[in-house]
This record gives sequence, structure tokens and C-alpha cells, in this order.
Amino acid sequence: MIRFLLNQTLVSEAGLDANTTVLEYLRRHQGRQGAKEGCASGDCGACTVVLAQAVEGKLRYDSINACITLIGALHGKQVLTVEDLRQQGRLHPVQQAMVDNHASQCGFCTPGIVMSLFALQKSGSTGTDELIRQSLGGNLCRCTGYRPIIDAARQICGAANDQFSAQENLTLARLAGLREQDDLELAASTPGQGDWTNGETGVQTRHLCLRPRTLEQLGEAFLRYPGARLLAGGTDLALAITLRREALPLLIDINHVPELKTLAVTERQMEIGAGASLSACESFLARHLPEFSAALARFASRQVRNQATLGGNLANASPVGDGAPMLLALGASLILRRGNDTRELPLDQFFLSYRKTALAAGEFIERIIVPKVTASHIYRIYKVAKRREDDISAVFGAFCCEIRHGVIHKACLAYGGMAETPRRAAGAEAELLGKSWDRQTIENACLRLNDDFTPLSDLRAGGAYRLRVAQNLLRRFYLSVSLPRHRLEVDHYV
Repeated sequence: MIRFLLNQTLVSEAGLDANTTVLEYLRRHQGRQGAKEGCASGDCGACTVVLAQAVEGKLRYDSINACITLIGALHGKQVLTVEDLRQQGRLHPVQQAMVDNHASQCGFCTPGIVMSLFALQKSGSTGTDELIRQSLGGNLCRCTGYRPIIDAARQICGAANDQFSAQENLTLARLAGLREQDDLELAASTPGQGDWTNGETGVQTRHLCLRPRTLEQLGEAFLRYPGARLLAGGTDLALAITLRREALPLLIDINHVPELKTLAVTERQMEIGAGASLSACESFLARHLPEFSAALARFASRQVRNQATLGGNLANASPVGDGAPMLLALGASLILRRGNDTRELPLDQFFLSYRKTALAAGEFIERIIVPKVTASHIYRIYKVAKRREDDISAVFGAFCCEIRHGVIHKACLAYGGMAETPRRAAGAEAELLGKSWDRQTIENACLRLNDDFTPLSDLRAGGAYRLRVAQNLLRRFYLSVSLPRHRLEVDHYV
């Protein structure tokens, strides 16, 4: 059973297939045709809708890709589509701004763009160009061009008084009622509860989903069903359904386990819950590790970051995943949980081979532990891709060095896209340790990268190109430290 608000209509669903996407549900079950399917992979934004949820006594509005969000993500939230925006027969201010600035031509992408701008407006942002670009980074427009769309965004930022503001207290109260229903069920629940069943006959559908609400329930459920797929944001997992037409018979939704969303700082380390969204991590790390936070801004799009998790990015074990190199360079470790037992594993021992990790059957990532980076450490991150935003890395480099009195006392060089797993460059690191921080030392380390990696060629980049890029990123790291006043990054001057 899932319960959510479709605008202000309470919806309870007990008979849906757990593999149903939000886009499919809205179009086929609710007749809401505004959100479109353009890519079925979260790349074009034509399917964008907005989820509202209570955060610290206020509503937070998040744009998401409905095409790769499974229906369980709606539980306990309010979902808004472009059909909900009209105000007493008139266009919403966001829609009117699109008209005023001639920001739509064919119109296919417009509903998704409108919903992204609506989420931006409801965030209370003053509408800096950077925030506008971030909000629209996941929306493609093939015919209008972005200048009038950005003009529309500038027009609406800071003016968020609408029917949703007027109904905020009502919405908060109704969402609180849904949470109370969950709390009443929690006392008597077991890991098996939350199965999707047919509400009329009681016969289970073929594709099921469990919804544990405590860490203990999750541990027990995954031990019981180790072949199940854990569902966090689902931004990668859902592609098996939408693109590869696979069936996922049993899912375990971890989104209702609050312990997995922890973001905390102690005297010695930062702790990031495996279920915390990348957007939440981006905000949290801006205060504690700004380089990491800035790099997350280039991770996919805002819609994806609102759903995807850092734990999921690691567990996915992609050789071109952005999260792993950034954490490897920081000497991060993982808290892994199996049932009630936990263990700590250094991240550089987590990736075993292509898409294979050290996770045992029924074991999952609970937390990510990041040692604090002191003022004596230098940390830089570089992503090379065909597009600046919303693209997969060809090569990703993350470097962390400790230099005292011109001598390198610590060196962590981590790369993605250079091997079958994200990996540190052990030979190049050894070449740096104990040496003077100078150009010749860096050149020697660049040569050692030839021994550390033999990258493959694929559609994204050639092996020789990848190796040259990896060397050049190390050179760039040196220049950024040695010539701090020079503007080496494109976003320093564009």
C-alpha cells in the first residue's frame, strides 16, 4: 500500500506493479498527459514533475525525472504535475513568464521546463545565473534556445506566492496525517509487510516491493531476501526497466529508513548516510568540503541529484562513477551492515572487479566515513566529459596531497574511467611521496601512470587519449597549487 497526495487529492494504491514508473502511472492511471517520455533515461527532462515533502516544518519542492522514478517514491509525499499549476483558470506565474518571454516553440519539452522552473521558484532562490543553469541542466530544448527560457527564469525568481503557498499549512497537515498512519503500522510491521498486493483479490503481483522503516527491518529483510534489489533513488536501477525491458521481481525500498539519511560531523570525520540524496550531500558538504560539493554540481542533473544517493553510486560500482574517485582520494571507508552485524571496510578494498564489490549476500552500505581534510591537505577534483553538465565522465581525477615545507608527505591520486574499477594510482603516489613539490617530480609521477593504468577504448574515449588526459589532470593539479592566482577552470571566467 502506498499513500500520497496528487496535488490535494489523497491517493491510496494497493494493486500496482512495483516496476511501474511515476510517468507511466500519471499518464495511464491518472490521465495526466503533460509530462512526456522523451528518453526514458532521465536525460532530457520532458518528464519532469515535482515532489513536495515536509522538511523542518516547511514544504520542500524537488524536481524529479518521472520516467526513471518508480511509483514507491511517491509514498508519503505530494506529487505535482504541470496540470496542477493553473490558478483559477489562469496560467501560473511560471507559465506566464514562459509566454511573456517567447520561451516555447514546439512545446514538447515545455511542461518539463515549467516544472523545473516551478521547483526553482518555490526554493525561494534569488535566481543567480548559476542556480538557474543548475535548475535547467537536466532539461533539453531543441528548438527555442535557452536565452528566452533563462529570461523567464529570471522573471519568476523571488516571487513564489501562489495557491501552493496559500495551502502550505493544509498540505503539511495532510502529509503529517500520512506519517501518523505509517507510525501506527510500524509497531506491528515485519520486514515482509509493504509487499505490493492486489487490493481486490489479495493476490500478489509478479513484481513486489518491501518497504522497511527501520535499520533493523532493512537488515532482516535483506538477509531474508538476499537476491532482492535495493532501491534508493533508482536513477540507474530503473534503466533496467525502461531501457533494457528487464523485470525486477523483488525490490527493497530503503527510502523510509531515516538512519540511512544521516549527515553528521564529528571531531575526526564526516558521516554520510548511504541513503542521503546527492542534493542533500551537495548542500551539507558545501560547508565542510566545498570542492566535493562543487563537483557534485556536475553529477548528472538536478532532477537526478534530488533522487540519486552517494551510497547507490558506490554500490553500483561503475568504473566511471564520479563518487568513488572523490572518496578514494580522501581515504574514505564504508560501514557495511548485514543483519545486525557491521564492519568497516576501506573504500580502496571495496571494488573487486568490473561491477563487482566486496559486499556479501544480504550486506549493504550503511554509512560512508570521510576523514576530515585539514588545512595542510590540498584537494582538487577534475571531470572530463563531452559536455560540462549532465554527462558521464571519460576520465575523472581526484587528488589529495599533504605538503609540508615543500615536501610531499601524503599523496592520494584516484581516477575513474581508467580501469575496470575506480582506482588509486599506486605507482604515481609512490613516486611523489617524500619528494620535492616541483615540476620534475610531477613529470616523473605522470610517467608512472603508464604503469598504473592500461585504459580501454570505447565509444566515450580512446585508451591513449584517456592516459594523456590522466597525466594532464595531474599537471593541472600541480599548476592549480603552484599558480593559485591563475584562472585555470572555465567557470572561473565564463
